[in-house]
Amino acid sequence: MRTIRKTTTAVLAAALALAMTAVAGFAASHFEGTWKVKDTNGTPFQIVLAPDGTATANRAGEDMSGTWEDENGVAVIRWEQGWTTKIAKAGSGYKKSAYEGDTSGQPTNTSDAVKK
Repeated sequence: MRTIRKTTTAVLAAALALAMTAVAGFAASHFEGTWKVKDTNGTPFQIVLAPDGTATANRAGEDMSGTWEDENGVAVIRWEQGWTTKIAKAGSGYKKSAYEGDTSGQPTNTSDAVKK
């Protein structure tokens, strides 16, 4: 009987740990919401990062859509148009960096990123 109790306790503890891990995976990111940024020409536009991992923007009349995720404290947005945008903490604020293609080099443009 004692073995059954120990086994039951271990199984319940494992189930609880698994449930807590699953919930933590869906925890809200501080990146979720609307961000005010600027494009290459300095024209302001907004990027919306939704809780479900989708991203949208309307830049110079162009509707943009993609997906985003928090990668080690950086919001990485992969646009269907082939660009990648990163929003990262920079000092007391945030910076947006946009890359056309490869993200390992210098960004194509940068701007401040302000969460509304």
